Amino acid sequence: MSAALPESVDAWRMVQGQRAFQGRLPLSGLQRLSGSLADTVGDVVYDLEFGRDAFGIAFLRLHVDAGLPLICQRTLERFVQPVTIDQRLGLIGKEQDEAGLPEGYEPLLIADGQLAPADVIEDELILTLPVVPVSPGAPLEFTTGIEEPAEAEEARENPFAVLARLRQD
Repeated sequence: MSAALPESVDAWRMVQGQRAFQGRLPLSGLQRLSGSLADTVGDVVYDLEFGRDAFGIAFLRLHVDAGLPLICQRTLERFVQPVTIDQRLGLIGKEQDEAGLPEGYEPLLIADGQLAPADVIEDELILTLPVVPVSPGAPLEFTTGIEEPAEAEEARENPFAVLARLRQD
């Protein structure tokens, strides 16, 4: 079943009803993420599914595809970083329940039962941001920032040449 993404949901009711949500979110609507982007042109395609696995673990399966516009720190030009997230979040009511999650589940604390699906999508996108955005294929150039003319190096006398002359005398 596909439905528009509500602002807030009762996570435990969504699990009980095995609800699913699919659609698009504009990048401009993700305020916390937008500060790290070059601009907010584009959409995020999402597919959310609430349910229980064979062990009775309540989960939120999250599949997100997006193109995040970033500024390359080598070329200072805009580029689009493709992002695909496929994550299974184990819904827990208390921090102690995290230890009971099987391998492959990331914990998602739902203390009061309420969950904002758009915030979960935004959180996962923020976690995918590179520390230093670099466009694929950006040239790798290393400079020290200090330029000395080649003539100055040649004109300098070797400091040990003076010792050599003293030794000869």
